[in-house]
Amino acid sequence: MGQSLVKNYIHIVFSTKNHKPIIPSAYEEELHSYLGGICKNLDCQPIKIGGYNDHIHILCMLSKKIALMKLVEEVKSHSSKWMKTKDVSLRNFYWQDGYGTFSVNPSEVDIVVAYIANQYKHHSKISFQEEYRAFLKKYNVDYDERYVWG
Repeated sequence: MGQSLVKNYIHIVFSTKNHKPIIPSAYEEELHSYLGGICKNLDCQPIKIGGYNDHIHILCMLSKKIALMKLVEEVKSHSSKWMKTKDVSLRNFYWQDGYGTFSVNPSEVDIVVAYIANQYKHHSKISFQEEYRAFLKKYNVDYDERYVWG
């Protein structure tokens, strides 16, 4: 086969440091756009970006030109620096050290898009920690509770 053909839908989830609700609603839409721009610059077409006041969800196509770990590193580092420029109150803005990434079946992309779009409604019922544990269970990820939230 002469061509390298790739189509990987990736759902990325990460939280603010210590899961503090410090993403101001005033900057939320701009943050989502900024995150999408980082993804685009890395040839990882964003499909849907959303979140809540303490975490982010990114659904994108993973480019064949970049490792997943590098994509997440770039997204988190650039957006953290950017957030610090938005307001004096955000000078200590950081993302958590870890992250979760999950592959998405092409037939379920619309479901994930709707899920990300409804974060405020979703989090009126459950916390980020409950949501994240549910992802880990759904994707059968082994984890140690002591290290997930650090």
